[in-house]
Amino acid sequence: MAVVREPRLREQRSDAARNREALVRAATAAVHREGPHVPLATIAADAGVGIGTLYRHFPAREYLLNSLTHRSFEQVLLNVQTAESEGTTASDALRRFIEAAIAQRNDLVLPLHGTITQDVTPREVVIFGAMLAQPRRPDPEWDATCRRLLATYLNGLRAR
Repeated sequence: MAVVREPRLREQRSDAARNREALVRAATAAVHREGPHVPLATIAADAGVGIGTLYRHFPAREYLLNSLTHRSFEQVLLNVQTAESEGTTASDALRRFIEAAIAQRNDLVLPLHGTITQDVTPREVVIFGAMLAQPRRPDPEWDATCRRLLATYLNGLRAR
């Protein structure tokens, strides 16, 4: 019987890890400031590294943006888990989660940042989502209607 071993990941050099973290911080700030189409050269300059260093860590813009989004979702998930485990009541857990979101708002890059038209408020987004997510008896027609409304709504939210 052959033993299958997972490939060992090479540990990143400390300077490479520092450069990657500097790129992530710079990219997060730049995306918040200029949007997802900020020039990669700007991000590299803000991080204090060359463009080649950026491309060694993130071969294309999509890799960088996906990395920022993935990192943000991981943080939000950790916030949910922490709030759930440390909250003494449901409202306390919700308060903890929202406080974490407030404290980290400048560190998170989520898919909707910079892609929704400016005249839509967060309250309107939440109300629409809550409306579609109301508990109902199984009804395939209602599900199809909700999905059609969602598609229409998201299309109308896109920044032009």
